[in-house]
Amino acid sequence: MMPRSPPHSSKFKLKTTTILPTHHNMKRNCLCTISLALAVSILCVAEGADQNDTHALTQFRLQTDTHGNLLTNWTAGDACSAAWRGVECSPNGRVVGLSLPSLNLRGPIHSLSSLTYLRLLDLHDNRLNGTVSPLLNCTSLELLYLAGNDFSGEIPRDISSLRLLLRLDISDNNLRGPIPDQLEKLTHLLTLRLQSNALSGQVPDLSASLHNLTELNVTNNELRGHVPDSMLAKFSSASFSGNRALCGATPLPKCPATETQPDAETPRVTVPSKPQTTGVEASVRDAPRKRGLSAGAIVAIAVAVCVAVLVAVSFAVAQCSARGGGPGSVVGSESGKRSSGSEKKAYGYGGNVDKESDGTNTDAERSKLVFFDRRNEFELEDLLRASAEMVGKGSLGTVYRAVLDDGCTVAVKRLKDANPCERNEFEQYMDVVGKLKHPNIVRLRAYYYAREEKLVVYDYLPNGSLHNLLHGNRGSGRIPLDWRTRVSMLMGAAKGLGRIHEEYKASKIPHGNVKASNVLLDKNGEGCVSDFGLSLLLSPVDAIARLGGYRAPEQGEVKRLSQEADVYALGVLVLEALTGKAPSEHDLPKWVGSVAKERELEVFDDHLLRFNNIHEELLAMLHVGLACVVPHPDKRPTALEVVKMMEDIRAHQSPSPLREDYDHSQHSHSSSPSPSLSTTHHALA
Repeated sequence: MMPRSPPHSSKFKLKTTTILPTHHNMKRNCLCTISLALAVSILCVAEGADQNDTHALTQFRLQTDTHGNLLTNWTAGDACSAAWRGVECSPNGRVVGLSLPSLNLRGPIHSLSSLTYLRLLDLHDNRLNGTVSPLLNCTSLELLYLAGNDFSGEIPRDISSLRLLLRLDISDNNLRGPIPDQLEKLTHLLTLRLQSNALSGQVPDLSASLHNLTELNVTNNELRGHVPDSMLAKFSSASFSGNRALCGATPLPKCPATETQPDAETPRVTVPSKPQTTGVEASVRDAPRKRGLSAGAIVAIAVAVCVAVLVAVSFAVAQCSARGGGPGSVVGSESGKRSSGSEKKAYGYGGNVDKESDGTNTDAERSKLVFFDRRNEFELEDLLRASAEMVGKGSLGTVYRAVLDDGCTVAVKRLKDANPCERNEFEQYMDVVGKLKHPNIVRLRAYYYAREEKLVVYDYLPNGSLHNLLHGNRGSGRIPLDWRTRVSMLMGAAKGLGRIHEEYKASKIPHGNVKASNVLLDKNGEGCVSDFGLSLLLSPVDAIARLGGYRAPEQGEVKRLSQEADVYALGVLVLEALTGKAPSEHDLPKWVGSVAKERELEVFDDHLLRFNNIHEELLAMLHVGLACVVPHPDKRPTALEVVKMMEDIRAHQSPSPLREDYDHSQHSHSSSPSPSLSTTHHALA
């Protein structure tokens, strides 16, 4: 045993001088010294590795939490002992999990490359950028969730180094290039989500090697070519939708006869490095070189040049005429006319779009479509030429369905009351709206600003709004909206609203215009909120006046928009879906509150009462709606608490499918306790 006294004590000297330096003692002392040195070395390495993990996370915080208000407890101690937010550690003090979803983190992730023990990384729905290549060094990763960020570049070919991956979700980013064949080496993969990027090329045949793969989604990319039959046999065609150039077996479009199959051995076609010469150029090139041109050849060349010029002029005239707009086009009959002076205008969507707001070149350059995503950009002229159909007219403007020349369909809203909003103010609001990405928020693709015209361009959702589905087509042939669709739209609206409130928790920015016509049904049957931020362009008095039956009681006195008022409007939305009654015709909170105390079931839509197995769910959802519309704003739950309450109702009323090993949806909401249904019911009784 090593002595505990200091090395300079007399006791220690006496003991050391009495030990005889025999061969046996020397050998034993040598072994002890080696063992002790080895143990110290191991401890130093372990301590150094732990410090490296903490250092890596500290660098990540400095690069992504620039204002220092998101990861507030990442400043003391080390990552494991101080229980940093979202950090999970192993017993030996190594970081094995990092879960920081929906925090508005911004910046690169290369500082995480040294976390070699990391098994779980969940950073979905932030604003992280750069490439995903730094994570290739984290070879212990099993669960990787990076959806809803701004990552760019290609999927690295060396992704096969993450050989333990079970779940890979890099959807809804700006990734380009092909889907690498090296994915087939990830033999443990269960989930592969690549949708909503700008991936191109063909779909590789992954079915032969990825036997465990149960979920594949490559929708909404720019993929092309033949989808392998084996992939279609294993995954439904819905996994490949949104790629217009893909073809294959039914129900995908049939491939042309000349379509190259992936396994066909066909010769490559060499593209000339220079464009082919025209007839005039060819005749000059092939003319004899030793002799001068004859008179006949000169005349022939002159005639050919004249013909070419005439053809070019005719083509230009035809193009200019075509831009004048025909029946059913966006551009009206005024588009071919020039206004007096230097101001040039093109007319569309019922009004004029200033291409030069004051005649200067600077404003002409700035007055153009501004995109938030580099995918599928188009020019203002393309939008003005598109065929358009008015699909709605709301309090903030008129909405058109526009089909571009390439077949892409967008929703264009012409704002009627955003004038005379200054350019800087308008761009500031659009920047707030356009950079917020969430599956339950309708994506703002682009905007246009000119002196007397403002346009906003959204993704087009063709399945209608909650208002139209609830109250439209009330004739004899009307098909009432089923309960499952109503719940999906309500939950989607609550999730989208919760994302907005959480993103702008510090600045308290609200949606400002929550109502049934602004809840749209997406292609997956979920609700999405639209029009976020547009009410901020109006004065608070004007914005509140347009809310109608969704206006919170306090807004009658305090003329301002708020997140608490958003929750009130969400509660009215829930009551609207339950009763089938429009808030414009009834004071729903007052009517439901009075009727529910005595005859609770009478408040529900007659169509819903036909189903006996949903009565408990209806009552529970009614209590959620009533909790949101309590008169005092501070007594209302938050939007994220409403989401939690709805999810609890669904979990207790209907069996849920098997969850993934790590279901990131349950971690994307607030962990604060939500009011129980029983407590809410007694409080309102």
